[in-house]
Amino acid sequence: MRERFDLNDRAYAPADSLQGLLQRGRGAGALRALDEPETAAGLVRDAVRRDWRWDSVDDRHLYLARLVHALSLPLDPLLGLLAGDEDECERATRVLELLALAGSAEARAALRAYVRDGEHWADVLESVADAWPVEWWDDLAEVARVRSAGEEPPAGDSEPWARWGTGARPAAPRRTGPHTVEVGPGDRRLLSVLADAGAADGAKAHALHTLAGRPPEPGLLPLVPGLGTADGERPLPWLGRAVERLGALAVPAARAWAVDGREWLSWTGLLVLARHGEARDLPTLIGELTVHEATRRWCGPGPLASGLARFGPAAAEAAPVLHRLWLRTPHSYERPALLGALAAVAPAGLGSARAESLWGCYTESLWDCEAEARLLGIASAPDLPRVHRRLAELRDDAMEEREVRAAAGARLAAGRHGSGRR
Repeated sequence: MRERFDLNDRAYAPADSLQGLLQRGRGAGALRALDEPETAAGLVRDAVRRDWRWDSVDDRHLYLARLVHALSLPLDPLLGLLAGDEDECERATRVLELLALAGSAEARAALRAYVRDGEHWADVLESVADAWPVEWWDDLAEVARVRSAGEEPPAGDSEPWARWGTGARPAAPRRTGPHTVEVGPGDRRLLSVLADAGAADGAKAHALHTLAGRPPEPGLLPLVPGLGTADGERPLPWLGRAVERLGALAVPAARAWAVDGREWLSWTGLLVLARHGEARDLPTLIGELTVHEATRRWCGPGPLASGLARFGPAAAEAAPVLHRLWLRTPHSYERPALLGALAAVAPAGLGSARAESLWGCYTESLWDCEAEARLLGIASAPDLPRVHRRLAELRDDAMEEREVRAAAGARLAAGRHGSGRR
């Protein structure tokens, strides 16, 4: 469901300033930081200390590690975070373990020392075991055994516990996931529970969970508007998944939902139209995307953009707002969807001014904080010397994700040109 306006949004610097670019994890920020190292140093330190991610799914660790490494910044801010609470420790660990891969002996030593003495040592040990060569952490087995004395080993086969046999990680509280409670013998009974105004929300949620795991049930459609929480703020759990099972069958009803005054129902309808709607639904989708920009609702443009991309140039009217959202959003996780949609609705073949900006978007994305954005840049950045140099850097960067390194190497090896001009 769409978020409400967040006052924290005011804390972000203007999207075209160096500070704003760094806060958003934009590739342009990384490039400007390299050109303005003295100005960038303090801004990068601020980006390290404060978690500027709009959502927990946004990536920043590799982006920040590269900036710290490239600008030769001291590790003090990261070491301070490492000694902080669980979230701060996790953020620092992700950056430090990458800096160690880039050759920082100080970062490597700090994390190994934390495993010996730090509060969240087991989480840090699991993280470095996943990121580092085995010889960098295998000698910590005895430390782990001593620190976890009397604790039960963890379940599963994650490193380093699988390598060390019986495991040594202290036990964590067990978490139970959602489970299906059979409400009735068939769909008719489940629908009767959902239609019953006196049925508890928990019983209805169980019914929706069961329907979400079954073939599409059209009988759910007329009940959807009544399946919100008592306060009217949210849909009942599993409603979205159950509606998603219906696919295009839900489109006629979704057109009415999309204009409903209840925000949760409107968003349910808009998601259906984004995934399965027809050309007649374009004004609704473009209008909603425009509302997201105007009200600074940074969670939600991604699914809408992906829906618009299905229509290609028929949705060209959306290109300006897609580009502005790509430039402004602090929610970096959605930036690749915005760029992909922009490319689909305003491809280079149109020769428009909007399409001209696409070359710069793809090239900048080679420095973006999101791996998916970097992959888009690798696939479609223009065939220019600057792009070739960056592809080689990505291919050879020990900090980079494997998929990105492989894609950069494949494009260079194949001599394949991007979609842009030479």
